[in-house]
Parts: sequence; C-alpha cells; structure tokens
Amino acid sequence: MKITSIGLVVWFLLLPPLVDKASNGDVPRSQVTSSVVLSGVNDSLFIPASWPWSRRIAESFVLRHPGSVTYDSGSPNQRWNYEQGLMLVAFRQMWLHTNDRRYFDFIKGNIDQYVEESGSIKTYKYEDFNIDNVAVGRALLTLYERTGEQKYMFAADTLRKQLKNQPRTNEGGFWHKQIYPYQMWLDGLFMAEPFYAWYSVMTKESRAFDDIVNQFVFIYKHTRDPKTGLLYHGWDESKQQRWANPETGCSPNFWGRAIGWYAMALVDVLDILPKNHPRRHELVSILKDVSATLLKYQDKRTHLWYQVLDQGGRAGNYLEASASSMFAYAFARGVNQNHLEKKYSKVAREIFRGIIENLVSVDPKGFVDLLHTCQGAGLGGKPYRDGSYEYYISELQRTNDMKGYGPFLLAAIEIERGDARTRSVRK
Repeated sequence: MKITSIGLVVWFLLLPPLVDKASNGDVPRSQVTSSVVLSGVNDSLFIPASWPWSRRIAESFVLRHPGSVTYDSGSPNQRWNYEQGLMLVAFRQMWLHTNDRRYFDFIKGNIDQYVEESGSIKTYKYEDFNIDNVAVGRALLTLYERTGEQKYMFAADTLRKQLKNQPRTNEGGFWHKQIYPYQMWLDGLFMAEPFYAWYSVMTKESRAFDDIVNQFVFIYKHTRDPKTGLLYHGWDESKQQRWANPETGCSPNFWGRAIGWYAMALVDVLDILPKNHPRRHELVSILKDVSATLLKYQDKRTHLWYQVLDQGGRAGNYLEASASSMFAYAFARGVNQNHLEKKYSKVAREIFRGIIENLVSVDPKGFVDLLHTCQGAGLGGKPYRDGSYEYYISELQRTNDMKGYGPFLLAAIEIERGDARTRSVRK
C-alpha cells in the first residue's frame, strides 16, 4: 500500500479538534545526528507546536511511515519483529487516549500486511522459538477484540503455541531464543508476558497466571545485584557463556534499556492480571523496588539515565533515550494505575522534560526527532557480544529508532492522562 502526498493531506484534514497545549518549547536543530527522509510529504504540511506532545510524536511517526509500515530507510527490517510490536502497542494507547480511529487503522493496516486470511504470519518462523516475535501479539488481540475477525485470533493462537512449547530453564523460565539455550534476558518479559496475560484473560486460561508471575520472579531473583539493587541484562543458567559470571550466571553490566523493558512489562501485565489474583502483590513489590533503585542512578542535572546505568561519569557513556523514556512511562503508568506513590508522577514529568530538553529536536515543519537511542544490544551470538562496558557504549546510536520512539510516545500519553486526571479531581 502506498500513500501519496494527497493522502497525507487528507490525514491532516481528518484530525479531530485538539484542546490540550504542549508545555515545552523546541530545542536546537543542531542536536540531530541523523533523520528519516520524508519522501512524498507535501512541503505545506506541518505539525503545530501547540499540539500535545503525544499528538506531535504520533503524527511525526505516521507521516514518516506512509502505508502503515513500521520500517524505514534507517530501520529497514520488514520482517515480523518486536520493534513493530512496540510501536503498535503505542498506537493502541494513542487510539484509546484520543478516540481517534486513524490510529487503530494504522495498526490494522500494518498487521494486514503480515497476517493472511488463514491466520498464517508472513516472515514469522515458529521453529526459531524467538521470544521477541511474540511482542506483536498484542496488536493481534487488539484487532480481534475490535473486529471479531478470526484470522487475528488464529495468528495469536500460533504465538500462544510458541509459548506453550518455548524451551525453558529447569525451574520454568522461558529461554530468550532457541539459539540462546538456558538464557533469560530482561528484554523477554516485555516481549512475551503482556500478550500471554491478555490472551489468557480472553481465553479464560486462568492457570497461566502463576506461570506469568513466575517469569518475573525468576529473572528478578537471578539478575538482581544485592549491592546496587539493579538488574543485570541477562542470566545463563548453565553458566557456560563467556559473558556469564561463573558463580551467578549473570552478565557483567546494567544496561538501561534492559531494565526499561522489564519495568514496562511489569506495569503492562499489572493492567491485565486479574485484580483478585493472589500473587499480584509480588509484581507490585518488584515494581516498587526497581523504581526506587532507578532513582538512585538518575542523572541529577537532566533527570535522565546513562546507557550503562551505574557508570555515568565514565568515558564514552551517554544519556540514552529509550531507557529514559521507558522509565518515564513505567513511573507515570505506575502512578495512574495506583501501583506507585504519587511522587513518581512528578518524577515522570521531570524525565519527560529532560528528554525534550536534551534528546529531542524539532525540525522546521514540526516533525519530532528523538536522538541518542542505542540501536541494539544483546549477549553472545555472532559476532560475539560480551556484555562489557566497552561493548554497550560501542553500539550505534540512532535518531527516531522505534525502541526509543515507542516508549517516548507511551510516556507522553501516560503523562497527559495523569494531568487530565489531576484536572478532573481539582474540578
């Protein structure tokens, strides 16, 4: 599907009236390190600074991705993938936040490029047992819930089948991938558990809830450093990987985005897990502990976090956009859902302002650029990633990378929801 500049004009003409106003100004264009080319975008189109940040961020993404695609020249992965899943989670929230059907249509237009009438998923490989690929499952459930079309549920059934047969550690934790035996990574909690929980609610599979809670508890138990309270990126039960501590099995450093994935997974699963489930308090307790610990490693000047969380003053480290956005979202959502103390609402706003002032540039047409997102980081594989400090700071940084842009949008939405609730209470 291809959208012309005329189609983009129609998109803007269909925008509903906006009542909120953005509270932050632009920052210098000179901060941009790279940018997505807006091919086919009419020069007369612009994104007003008077719009709320959520609208400015969402419209910037949509106009850069005509045809409901979630890839571009800088992020060219056209396969079914977790970055796609993350952005569609953000667009679902934007749809619910604004009641603007166009955001739902973006989700549907994207998924329909992958899911056939039979429910088979183009480019997805079941036999990989790659937990990242489950992340798109929430978009399938969104569409099934709204439309009732069986193809979306058939596709979701496939992802649930993957989880049913996903290789596990001896105590029952999901391996991150078939090619990473006996390894749990913090990233995997966001990829699998919110979908697993939502699917289980929809299918009345109540026995799954203990399994879901266990995934959080297992990795928390194994990766939490007793000295700092921070969570290591990964854990190898076999202790065979070169990156694994021979005594604990943990990777050697605290990568910001890894903990961000985990924190977002916690608040998202708590939204879904039945209120009367006897183990909800375990997840709330973990969320509170992780949140309090993160505050100790926040940069005091910018309110942001470094790529390697506990080594802010070390050469080569940098303030990283995706982790900071993820923490802002988790804090704001945690307060809005009454899991965290109200002080975290103020913290989330400070983080968001820090992102705007230090990691955002707005171009002359009003398109929002998010800078300094780590392109990707993992453990093991080929070429081998050893989890060292030098490794994490050497990974490329990108502008408008979806792993930052999605959480940035989610944070904006959740902060605006909190502000609206506050105004309602004052009335």
